[in-house]
Amino acid sequence: MKRRGSGLLLHITSLPSDYGVGDMGPSAYRFADFLHKTKQGFWQILPLNPIDPAYGNSPYHSTSAFAGSSLLISPELMVRDGFLTQRDVKPIPDFPRGRVDYETVIAYKEKLFYSAYARFKKARDNCQYERFCSENSRWLDDFALFMALREQFHGQVWGDWPPEIRDRQPKALRSLRKEHGNRIEILKFLQYIFSQQWFSLKRYCNQKGIQVIGDLPIYVDYNSVDLWTHPEIFKLDNKKKPSAVAGVPPDYFSKTGQLWGNPVYRWDALKDTGYSWWIERMERTLTLTDLVRIDHFRGLVAYWEVPAGKKTAISGRWVRVPAEDFLNTLLERFSYLQIIAEDLGMITADVKEVMHRFQLPGMKVLLFAFGRDHPMHPYLPHTYGKDCVVYTGTHDNNTIRGWFEREATDKVKKRLFRYLGREVPVEELHWELIKVAMMSVADLVVIPVQDVVGLGEEARMNLPGKGEGNWRWQLLAEQLTASLARRLKEMTKVYGRA
Repeated sequence: MKRRGSGLLLHITSLPSDYGVGDMGPSAYRFADFLHKTKQGFWQILPLNPIDPAYGNSPYHSTSAFAGSSLLISPELMVRDGFLTQRDVKPIPDFPRGRVDYETVIAYKEKLFYSAYARFKKARDNCQYERFCSENSRWLDDFALFMALREQFHGQVWGDWPPEIRDRQPKALRSLRKEHGNRIEILKFLQYIFSQQWFSLKRYCNQKGIQVIGDLPIYVDYNSVDLWTHPEIFKLDNKKKPSAVAGVPPDYFSKTGQLWGNPVYRWDALKDTGYSWWIERMERTLTLTDLVRIDHFRGLVAYWEVPAGKKTAISGRWVRVPAEDFLNTLLERFSYLQIIAEDLGMITADVKEVMHRFQLPGMKVLLFAFGRDHPMHPYLPHTYGKDCVVYTGTHDNNTIRGWFEREATDKVKKRLFRYLGREVPVEELHWELIKVAMMSVADLVVIPVQDVVGLGEEARMNLPGKGEGNWRWQLLAEQLTASLARRLKEMTKVYGRA
């Protein structure tokens, strides 16, 4: 990433699609073509892991840190590759335009997947599938069994399963693998299809000079295969329930802090293994993507730990992590740390020191730059160094237009216009802020597609703290117009990011 460049942020689910949710099919390739045509060198996405309706279909809450989301599999490519016929995919439900109806999509795709697997089983040559299963057996076998067991126990958390299953007694696991053999094979087959489609898309991007930026949540969910298979690296009690959970302390934004509820790591146990689980996770992520943004990076230096059962994060404490030892271990495995550190919020000197020592770029968000009248605010472009990534906003923010129309106060608008040197009509404001980002000295600029198109609050991806209705926004194909492409390309060339 040590070059001047720019890219767009668009998750796979937000791609246009006739099948209810964005996927790795033709529209993903068309978007890669759009990036190439507009001289963008990066495509940033959100986590690719399986989503869970129990967590509002958030890509940041997953049942596995290694598996891919079968929801992203393209029916069109399955037809092309002979796993489905045109009759299988018809009739396509009348999915809403511009919004993902997850419940309907999941039900529709599950039917397709059963049909595809039935046809796949009849095929004589499955050597590629067998090779995939062998090469990924370290995580794949347990993932498929875990998901089959979740279905058997109707979503019940694994810590409440019968003790012999909860504790993974070998005799019980052998029996369960046999009992659920067919379902396990379907789940492994879907991971194979995901892998085939994803790596084909990534190769296409790379051949066009586009690097894919992935996203890695620092924590994993309790009700995940990672906890079930590696309870020893998490702070759990003797019944394998969390004894401590993650969050952030009280601050300017919240008097009680934030209680996330994810189990926290036992870094002493991780260190004893040479951080093997984390190394495998990073290796998997950097195989799927070219760079990775680590969400809540500060938790790799020191994290806020709250005793399990507390209602708020007030009674937590800071716990230090062997950050330098951990990152040096990663460097021994990976010659260069292809990491973007999410360092938003209250970042202490020790976190900044680690980022500086390991040359990890942080994030700058333009929408945060005008909240107070300070000429050296760290998110104002004239204060940037080169080693950072500039965003107009992230998946957790409103769009530029939505922010200006719904959130920015008169004082904030006044500061914004004073910085820009003139008042800007709302319909042009997104281009003005994109220009400000592009002309900065920062090595990399990443713009959410919603801001390139100039959409309002209706196109917001996520509102933190809101349990339902997030992650549903979907781009319409006609919104990426030829005139928009020309303008983005020209701006990219003018400011030396092509």
